[in-house]
Amino acid sequence: MKKAWVFSILFSLAVCFGANVNAQCAMCTKTAQQLGEKPAQGMNAGILYLMAVPYCIVGFIGYRWWKAHQNNAI
Repeated sequence: MKKAWVFSILFSLAVCFGANVNAQCAMCTKTAQQLGEKPAQGMNAGILYLMAVPYCIVGFIGYRWWKAHQNNAI
């Protein structure tokens, strides 16, 4: 239980105080620079949004696997 608390606190700190990053490849960066500041921010947000979906899927599968093995251990 203590490990879960430590993990959740560290995860929360990492999320709250994470550095700003740009999720763009070289071609996307050049295109965004040509478009200007506002479209570049929207493009970056879209890339981050698309990146979140696979993490959610893997997290859901991991959660289901953990719950299945937790129920079998009892």
